[in-house]
Amino acid sequence: MIRVQNLVKKFADFTAVNDVSFTVAKGEIFAFLGPNGAGKTTTIKMLTTLLPPTSGTLQLNGLDPTRQPNAVRQQFGIVFQDPSLDGDLTAAENLELHGVLYNVPRKIRHQRAEMLLKLFELWDRKDSQVKKFSGGMKRRLEIARGFLHTPKILFLDEPTLGLDPQSRNQLWTHVRRLNDAEQVTVFLTTHYMEEADRVAQRIAVIDHGRIVAMGSSQELKQRTKTESLEEAFLALTGTTIRDETANSSDQLRQMVQMWRR
Repeated sequence: MIRVQNLVKKFADFTAVNDVSFTVAKGEIFAFLGPNGAGKTTTIKMLTTLLPPTSGTLQLNGLDPTRQPNAVRQQFGIVFQDPSLDGDLTAAENLELHGVLYNVPRKIRHQRAEMLLKLFELWDRKDSQVKKFSGGMKRRLEIARGFLHTPKILFLDEPTLGLDPQSRNQLWTHVRRLNDAEQVTVFLTTHYMEEADRVAQRIAVIDHGRIVAMGSSQELKQRTKTESLEEAFLALTGTTIRDETANSSDQLRQMVQMWRR
């Protein structure tokens, strides 16, 4: 479903992603883990047409994001780190807007919106403004919205950041249910190692722009002779605190230039 070969992304003289290759199978839950600034979000931006690669090849469901961006955008849903809902609209209106933008037929989008709002336990608040929602409710709505147009792939970039354990557990229960029912491929990043350990079938660890290990949680623990995924992660990436802000201005400038074209 996802194929990445020799992917490179440079910002001026800084290489954010350096010769990365991996594949993700249909219906797989795949975790992409790394310290701050390791290249996770840059890779997702290239996969989702927000950034062009410097070199290498990408495929999503057989399509090239650099050559077929509009067709590729129909293939995936995405939940970003930062909130992206319209707080002045209701939950139902946010889903309706998303469905219209993706050209989902009226009857189907209404049926799908009802199903998703009920699944994510938001149906009784469908007519409430989103700005009145708790953080957990907003996150559940964002993920419900990502599923609305029946994507083949769902990108989740730190989807549970800041949520309490109960909300995180509930959210993953719903995501796994849809993953099983609809065979949606899930590509996630998270700093909660226990999440990746519990939900991901395979894990890739990226550091300094390179994949340093890949396999199941158990395989990574065996490779590093550790007892937990967190210990394995630290063994692979070290304990130095990272700063991801150094090259953000270069990334933003290049994104703006691309969208202006």
